[in-house]
Amino acid sequence: MANAASGIAVDDECKLRFLELKAKRTYRFIIYKIDEKRKMVVVEKVGEPTLSYNDFNASLPANECRYAIFDYDFVTEENCQKSKIFFIAWSPDTSRVRSKMIYASSKDRFKRELDGIQVELQATDPTEVGLDVIRGRAN
Repeated sequence: MANAASGIAVDDECKLRFLELKAKRTYRFIIYKIDEKRKMVVVEKVGEPTLSYNDFNASLPANECRYAIFDYDFVTEENCQKSKIFFIAWSPDTSRVRSKMIYASSKDRFKRELDGIQVELQATDPTEVGLDVIRGRAN
């Protein structure tokens, strides 16, 4: 079903990969992009569980918008192993205005398809999705 605001649909693979990350911890991260020809959000890349936050950050294009999911593992002050699923709306200042508008108008509909997101971040440059920001929001 297409998003009424932007006309962008969500490919079933997007939901499937997210469920695998959430339930089975199959991936460390998922990068999604909007395929403008197909008018659909599609999976662009998945990161294996062994990959790091730096690998994830390097997967975000410098001049193009993306949606991303990152599964962040951490240890609490009580020494408990925990994990939080982050949704990141990546919209660099250098990306095309039309692209920013399409991603912004499709975001809420896309997020509703992914049940289990715990933290949301909006980022326009790499400092806004730095590991220190992720750590700070995880607690």
